[in-house]
Amino acid sequence: MANNHGLRGSTLEAMVNMSIERYREDKLAVIQKIPTPITPMTIDKNTRHITLAYFEAKSTVDYIGSVQGIPVCFDAKECKSDTFPLQNIHEHQYRFMEDFEGQDGIAFLLLFFFFFFEMIYLTFRELKHFWERAKSGGRKSFLYAELDKDYVVSEGPGAPAHFLPLLQKDLDERNFLPSP
Repeated sequence: MANNHGLRGSTLEAMVNMSIERYREDKLAVIQKIPTPITPMTIDKNTRHITLAYFEAKSTVDYIGSVQGIPVCFDAKECKSDTFPLQNIHEHQYRFMEDFEGQDGIAFLLLFFFFFFEMIYLTFRELKHFWERAKSGGRKSFLYAELDKDYVVSEGPGAPAHFLPLLQKDLDERNFLPSP
């Protein structure tokens, strides 16, 4: 992949988008990509493309929806080394995920490590551990080696980022009981 910040995340996003579309077709989930609100400043009159824009507001997470009646929200991030800097998760994103979990939703990250060509489903409780470690003066990142390899995302039929089995594992480990 080119070393272009404009393309960063596009491979992972394409894999996730294909997967959530397959989940929708199979009536397993309804998940939407949340667009980041922008204010266009300059528009090319010939192509009608926005050439300069500013973010209107802080975004929350990349994706939000429902899986078999369970509310989910998650962000998808790519990492080019074996270390993931926590600065790649903004405070407002973390707080949104925390609040979402507080409402009996499930929040998580999908992390694609180019270095290992591997995707990891990072539970919110694991993210919280790393976040609190950083806030208490510990390392401001986490290593691939620290992650639970039982949460490696595999490919499924028509779903290159088949995260639903790991969502189920996350639910099972929480002893999740949906509210009536």
